[in-house]
Amino acid sequence: MSSTATQVDVRFAARKPWVPAAGNLRRWVNLALKGRGVTRAALSIHVVGSRASRSLNARYRRKDAPTNVLSFAGAGISPSGVTFLGEIVICAPVLAREARQQGKSLHSHWAHITVHGVLHLLGFDHIETRQAGKMARLETQILESMGFSNPYR
Repeated sequence: MSSTATQVDVRFAARKPWVPAAGNLRRWVNLALKGRGVTRAALSIHVVGSRASRSLNARYRRKDAPTNVLSFAGAGISPSGVTFLGEIVICAPVLAREARQQGKSLHSHWAHITVHGVLHLLGFDHIETRQAGKMARLETQILESMGFSNPYR
């Protein structure tokens, strides 16, 4: 890994109804990390179906329903200087349903949720109103830099 590389391991347990290519997911991760002070990072993205998402959401958040994205923090900085950010688990069927309900393209919604998951791994949250506003503004800024419109409109 070079001094500015990000290693993104992408695994697909689900590919329906539509899932972006691994290269798109990696590009969105890199753009979300740009300028955030992380120069050498590793993380994984696991695309799952509703059953796996529901199981993980029930186990870790005590919510018995599938969810769009879960973020699991990593181990931090290794002796070699690589920051292990963690894992992002994205549920393809939930994203498709949300995009349809919100009148968004699947492509833009996947970009948004990928950025959202990366920001969670960096410590951003939306539990409190002030934190939520900061996170939403940052997501919008990152997505607009990619050519996507504000996901909250």
